[in-house]
Amino acid sequence: MTDARMRPDWIAADWGTSHLRLWRMDRAGAVLGRIDSDRGMGTLRREEFEPVLLDLLRDDLPGAGCLDVICCGMAGSRQGWAEARYAAVPCAPPGIRQATRVATQSERLSVRILPGLRQNAPADVMRGEETQIAGFLRTEPDFDGVICLPGTHCKWVHVSAGEVVSFRTFMTGEMFALLADRSVLRHGIASAGMDEGPFSDAVARTVSQPEVLARDLFTLRAEALLHGLDPVAARSRLSGLLIGAELAGARPYWLGRDIVVMGESGIAGAYRTALDLQGVRARQVGAEEMTLSGLRAAYEDLKEGER
Repeated sequence: MTDARMRPDWIAADWGTSHLRLWRMDRAGAVLGRIDSDRGMGTLRREEFEPVLLDLLRDDLPGAGCLDVICCGMAGSRQGWAEARYAAVPCAPPGIRQATRVATQSERLSVRILPGLRQNAPADVMRGEETQIAGFLRTEPDFDGVICLPGTHCKWVHVSAGEVVSFRTFMTGEMFALLADRSVLRHGIASAGMDEGPFSDAVARTVSQPEVLARDLFTLRAEALLHGLDPVAARSRLSGLLIGAELAGARPYWLGRDIVVMGESGIAGAYRTALDLQGVRARQVGAEEMTLSGLRAAYEDLKEGER
C-alpha cells in the first residue's frame, strides 16, 4: 500500500498506441514515481480503459474525493477511450480548457484528455506531440523555428509567436519497420546496430536524389546475396536512405531555420546527424521531459481555473 504521505495529488498520463506511461505527481509538479504498462490504446476496447487505470492506480486512489488524471496521446483518438477533438492550426498548442472530460463509473477518478492538432490543407493530424510542443514552449516561449519529432510517424512543426503554424508528417519510422522486418530485405538486415559511415553515405544520396530510393532499397538485397553486405551496414544504409528521402521532402521546414530535434533515443540522434550533414546545427531536447512539462502546464491551468 502506498504511504499516504506519498500519495500523488494528480496523475500525468501519456497513453499511446502500444504503451501507457503514468507519472505520480505532487501538487508542485515533482514526480513521485512512474508506472509503465504495455496496455496501450491498440490493445484495449473502450470499456477497458477505466479498469486498466483503476488497476494500475489502485494504491494511489483517495479514500474520499477524486484523483485528477490528465492524459495526452492516443487515448483521445476515435478508437480510444473518448475522442478528444482536434484543434485547427494555426493555433497555440491546446490545453486543459479544450480537454475532453471522460465520464467514469468510479467517483475516485477525474479524467481529462488533451486534444490533438489538425491541419486542413494539406491534410495532417497529430495527437500527443502537441503536448510535447506545449512543454517546449513553456521553457522557450519566444522560440521561432521548427521542431522535429522523430518516431514511427515523424513530425516537422513550424512554430512562431507561441503558435503551431503548420506541420507535416512522414511515415519514415513505420516504413523502416515494415522494410526491415517484413520485406525481402529482412534476410540481410541486422536487428540492431548503427554504422555511421554507411548511414551518412545513404543520407547524402537520397537527400540529393530522392528519386533513387526504391531502386537503392533493392540494392541492399542484391549486395547481401552477391557480396555479403554486413547486416549492420545494411540496417544503417536502410535508415539513411529513408531519412535522407524525408529530409529532401522536409527541406522547406529545416532549411535556414532554428531546428530542435525532440527525443532521447538513437533515432533522434540519427536525425540530428543527418541534419548536421546538411550543415544544419540542430539542438536536441528530451521528449519525455517535454511531455511532462506540457502535462504540468495543463494541471497548473486546471488548478488556476478552480480558484
